[in-house]
Amino acid sequence: MPNAVVHVQVRRVGLSKVSVTSEAGDELAGEGSGRAWSSTAGMKPDTSYTVAVTAAGPQGGVSTQTSTFTTHKPAITATYGIVYDQQTVGVAMPASIQFHSIVTDAAYRKKIEQAVSVTTSSKVEGSWGWLDNRQLIWCPKEFCSPGTTVTTKAPLPGFRAGEDKRVAEDLSGSVTIGRQQLSRVDIDKHQMTVTRDGATVKTFPASSGNKCEPGYYKVDTNFNVRMTWTGEFVHSAPWSVGAQGSTNVSHGCVNMAPSAAEWFFDNSIPGDPVDFEGSSREFKPSEGIGVWQYGYAQWQQQSALG
Repeated sequence: MPNAVVHVQVRRVGLSKVSVTSEAGDELAGEGSGRAWSSTAGMKPDTSYTVAVTAAGPQGGVSTQTSTFTTHKPAITATYGIVYDQQTVGVAMPASIQFHSIVTDAAYRKKIEQAVSVTTSSKVEGSWGWLDNRQLIWCPKEFCSPGTTVTTKAPLPGFRAGEDKRVAEDLSGSVTIGRQQLSRVDIDKHQMTVTRDGATVKTFPASSGNKCEPGYYKVDTNFNVRMTWTGEFVHSAPWSVGAQGSTNVSHGCVNMAPSAAEWFFDNSIPGDPVDFEGSSREFKPSEGIGVWQYGYAQWQQQSALG
């Protein structure tokens, strides 16, 4: 099985070297001393490995013996990604591991969470939790400071993600936190205010959601900045410039003048928080990167570790 441990042991003399190498040339991590060696990492499913053992002979000299084996081929191979790897992101971006299909059982989610880790270039308190059964996210207690590098390691080959479903990847990734840009949309005042590193840099007239014409939704818009998976954007709306700053006439998005929307598009990066004031509708965690909808103590309860 992919999560089995490879043990090597000789009877009389010491081991000189042990290597367990996949057909692609990847060497399995392990440790040992004296006459025994054991692997310390999981193996990829449906993969052939060669074990090469070098040991001192009983009458001097050394000898090397090899053997091969193939790990189980599961019905389903699970894959995942480290979100926004190698990118500069906003201060609200957590570290996120996103599986491409569900991790079906709480016991499997627990073992996966135990195996992953996050390190930061400056001291940051944070906690792992599952936003749903596909997204394992490390969220800091507070927004990270600009310049912080956040590195995620997810050595998961061989881990179960379901019945006869195994992970085949061993990924790591990192993001760098960029400047602190915070945007606030005041729905009642019909404006957006953008601050950067504590100073206000822009104030724009805006028009927010009213949905006065059921069934109407304009799809072709420019300078779109997505805020939720459910269709809310900040975008250019030249047709509503006359209402921007005074009336809410959009169908859920934030309407802005073309020049304002272009500036916001050019000056936004993933992870920049956009806060809304004046709405009676609560944002649902499932609608986007919803970790900030939880208080920190609540988010800690999203951990599979109990």
